[in-house]
Amino acid sequence: MNRIPVFFRPELVAPDQGASPSAHKPAQVVADWQAHGLPIEVIAPPPVTRAQLALAHDGAYVDSVLDCREPNGFGNNSPAVAATLPYTSGAMLAAARRALANRRVAVAPVSGFHHAGLNHGGGYCTFNGLMVAACVLHEEGLVERVGIIDFDQHYGNGTDDIISRRHIRWIEHCTAGLKWHRPTQAAEFLDHIADVVARMCDCDLILYQAGADPHVDDPLGGWLTTEQLRERDRRVFAAAAEWQVPVAWNLAGGYQRTEDGGIGPVLQIHRNTMLECAARFSERSSDVCLS
Repeated sequence: MNRIPVFFRPELVAPDQGASPSAHKPAQVVADWQAHGLPIEVIAPPPVTRAQLALAHDGAYVDSVLDCREPNGFGNNSPAVAATLPYTSGAMLAAARRALANRRVAVAPVSGFHHAGLNHGGGYCTFNGLMVAACVLHEEGLVERVGIIDFDQHYGNGTDDIISRRHIRWIEHCTAGLKWHRPTQAAEFLDHIADVVARMCDCDLILYQAGADPHVDDPLGGWLTTEQLRERDRRVFAAAAEWQVPVAWNLAGGYQRTEDGGIGPVLQIHRNTMLECAARFSERSSDVCLS
């Protein structure tokens, strides 16, 4: 693999929705990766259909949100946000398909998934693209078991809601927000990562949420340093490669802002994740600067 496949298209970007940059962050992240010369190949993903969304979510909820009759995860009825939603989940599904095909890795530079449950959104999440991707691939017979590693700051309550209410037994879900919150837990958490991935060694695919909000300076996080977040990612990719389980990963929370309103600190965290991904999986890894 010369370049890491990244599934992005402008249609999955919405205007800034305020406190969370997730609606417009994908374009900035991809531009940052390109500006730093990272070995990526940008590919336009197709949108998911309403029927595919309804494999994870209640169909009436899907229709209500997309028709702007029910608030999205940002708490508004914005048509601009609604128009992006099939593409954000579409990017995750496309990355999962590509990771299965290349047996290594692919990326969906999107977020706003894990607080979305069967028939509700919240916490800047409207549809759970992790569960949509897993359910579509399972429905198509392409996977028997899927692992979801959610290393966002917060509990992936929406993912657990869908797993429980859909009576799903073929997903192994680890959400760090249930247990890990304090700087004194950092070393224990990092040492635990290999065990998390090992529990998924019999999975056909791992979906990995590389959240930026556990950073010590994040207003909604606060327990891992920049270096520890990067080590987190290195250990996830290393363990998945050791077990030969393909990984499709996406962005997740990150709420730091600079004085001028920029998200430079968040971009650095996401850049580090891509650097570690490229170092592990790209055939050009010797050209990747890890400093």
